[in-house]
Amino acid sequence: SELRENACYMAKNLKKYGWEYIVCDIQWYEPKAKDNDYNNFTELCMDEYGRLIPAPNRFPSSEGKKGFKPIADYIHSLGLKFGIHIMRGVPRQAVAQNCKILGSDKTCRDIAHHFSVCSWNTDMYGVKNCAASQEYYNSIVNMYASWDVDFIKCDDICVTEFRQWDNPYSADYEIEMLRKAIDNCGREIILSLSPGPAMREKADHLCKNANMWRLTGDFWDIWDKLHDMFDKCKTWEGVTSPGNYPDCDMLPIGRLCKHSRYHGPNNRMSQFTKPEHYTLMSLWGIFKSPLMIGGNMPENDDFTLSLLTNEDYMTMHRESYGAKEIFRNEKNGKGTVIWSANGKKCKYIAIFNTDTKARKIKADLTGILMPDEQYSLYDIWQKSNVGKCKNSITAEVEPHGAKLYRIY
Repeated sequence: SELRENACYMAKNLKKYGWEYIVCDIQWYEPKAKDNDYNNFTELCMDEYGRLIPAPNRFPSSEGKKGFKPIADYIHSLGLKFGIHIMRGVPRQAVAQNCKILGSDKTCRDIAHHFSVCSWNTDMYGVKNCAASQEYYNSIVNMYASWDVDFIKCDDICVTEFRQWDNPYSADYEIEMLRKAIDNCGREIILSLSPGPAMREKADHLCKNANMWRLTGDFWDIWDKLHDMFDKCKTWEGVTSPGNYPDCDMLPIGRLCKHSRYHGPNNRMSQFTKPEHYTLMSLWGIFKSPLMIGGNMPENDDFTLSLLTNEDYMTMHRESYGAKEIFRNEKNGKGTVIWSANGKKCKYIAIFNTDTKARKIKADLTGILMPDEQYSLYDIWQKSNVGKCKNSITAEVEPHGAKLYRIY
């Protein structure tokens, strides 16, 4: 299957650079799923307790109530970790069949919040704020733990743009229920919340209950979406800490939309230009967004692979801290943006040209370096020593491109 092929590719080509999670995306429980188009009110695979299970016609190893355990075992055998995508709430199908909740005298119908529904997927109801809802979340997370799942991406739970926040329903308590279920399942599981934009004023709540949360809706290989991320990163500046990561979403690089009719041309290589790839990777890296590859990895070209296997870049992403925007000067969305971060006995500087023409950009470093001291300068993407610098750097940057430096 594609899941196993991607796992093999990561183990062979990327694991030694720090990549480790393979995540099975949405609709793994739907027998008729074929592409990114959702089949409204379609049949889902489910056990007697209203818990969604892998569709055996698509995941044959799940037969006999094995779930994702055989796939998790295989991925773990490669030295990687395994994750799944889930939707918030309880399946409508479980509500219609009035399934019992494992560990409770209540049923799925008792917990369904019929006014709390996803605007773009018909599979689920949200749940009421009650003890039986917690029991339901406990039951599904315990099942995932029995499959040896390491990562859960929960969808339709971090949305602000589609939900009426003055309704009696709020996503906060479902996030808390997931957190409590994970904390009591006996297994360490990373919790990722999606989609966005997450509310900045809820940062404390998100940090307390989740490991990752999305800053935008779905991110694709379009310059305007990439440019907008400078605003999002600035908004969330200073929130990142060990275990808590504002999430800029996947890296739409390599082969995209292999089986989709949406989000741009079908079965394409990323539409980002080479300079835009550098901007994407540099911003995600210095901001410390989680790095999740969105393309079909076995079809990576040499350039895409070179981005993902740059040791200096991966070191920056792993070890840097204190990322901040130190300069921005744009007119009509075109100009210069500069970010900095601290490293182990070094500094990192990302210089972005958001203009449609090449620019010679001078970056003032007096705010982050000792004045008039001489430093060595290393170009991370070109893997070359540039020379020495004191109070500033001057760089030629391509349209929509970036330069990423280590200063030591």
